[in-house]
Amino acid sequence: MWMDTKAEMEEASRRRASLSQRVLNGLLLCTGDMEHLDKYMQDKLFVLQLAVWGLRGVARVILANNPLSGALILAALYWASPWQGLLGTLGVLASTLTAVVIGQDSAEVSGGHHGFNGMLVSLLMGEFSSAGDWYWWLLLPACLGSATCVFLFSGLSPVLDRWDLPVAVFPFNITIFLYLLCTGPDNPYFPHHTVAPAGTPNPNGTELVAVEVMHGILLGVGQIFACGALGPTLLILGAVLLYSPLLVVHALLGSAVGTLAGLSMAVHHECLYSGLSGFNGALGCMAVGGLFFTFSWRTHLFAIASAFLSAYTDIALSNLLGTVGLPACSWAATLIATLMLLLTGSLAAYRIPTGQVMAPERNLRSRSQWQAGNTTERQSTDV
Repeated sequence: MWMDTKAEMEEASRRRASLSQRVLNGLLLCTGDMEHLDKYMQDKLFVLQLAVWGLRGVARVILANNPLSGALILAALYWASPWQGLLGTLGVLASTLTAVVIGQDSAEVSGGHHGFNGMLVSLLMGEFSSAGDWYWWLLLPACLGSATCVFLFSGLSPVLDRWDLPVAVFPFNITIFLYLLCTGPDNPYFPHHTVAPAGTPNPNGTELVAVEVMHGILLGVGQIFACGALGPTLLILGAVLLYSPLLVVHALLGSAVGTLAGLSMAVHHECLYSGLSGFNGALGCMAVGGLFFTFSWRTHLFAIASAFLSAYTDIALSNLLGTVGLPACSWAATLIATLMLLLTGSLAAYRIPTGQVMAPERNLRSRSQWQAGNTTERQSTDV
């Protein structure tokens, strides 16, 4: 009887271990790039494929490539503002469908490369519009601006490919600038808010609130999607964590660095509290810290330097463009990350070719395998 009880306990233990392993394997399937999903979706309905492509485009805004992360981010946007969520959805669908219609590369379309710029344009049009929420006429420029991003992406891609550089969000930055310059703040159909320089002096007697600054570090990640609410921002962080823990660490680190840079330049307190001081630093840090460079202590320090440069460049551009009422958007992080990718020297050895970029953890594992293979090859050819 005692032997039977012991055998039953061992069998129950094995079952629990097997169940735990299956759950873990299921969770692992939902992380990283989810490449297995593309194979599964090949023979499915076009509408379902379009949904996956669109969700990858949503996630690519924050340098991730996971449709489940995209779904969580989209849910966060609808939570923060249903109108902004609608604009973002419309933008990513309009740009993705435009890419399909004009025959862009199928791998780029399925990977969400043509969706994220369109989404950002639509979100920023809604964010800067002074006509209020549910101004239906705004859907027209949102669709046209999102479609324009595809043409800009297609035109810039062969130029930047010569140096193995990503197109990134150059199309978004160009399109939103053209839109704001064309319409102007007093346009009768599409009015928008003007933006004050980041260095605008704070009112006399105002003191910095430490708790608000800490909130601002978190909100710096949400501001990548023009989201300034804490709850949805935490959901966005969870979506990035699902894709890559290493990426979410660099996102928060970069936002903290950007906030520190803002403090050192005495930017307006509202920029610190709302996260506007941190989002360019977050983008600059993420791009270098494991995404386009294999993670190591050298590239980690390099990522921090990229965050500082992105943040200070953003302050400079904000002060310059704010004089004419225009936002600096993400020009700073885009320009600095592009320059970082052009660097030569020892850091260039950690550079990952643009076409082979995966989740940071996969990049690290692939480099380890490549180095091991090179070592074995050298040993086998030694005489």
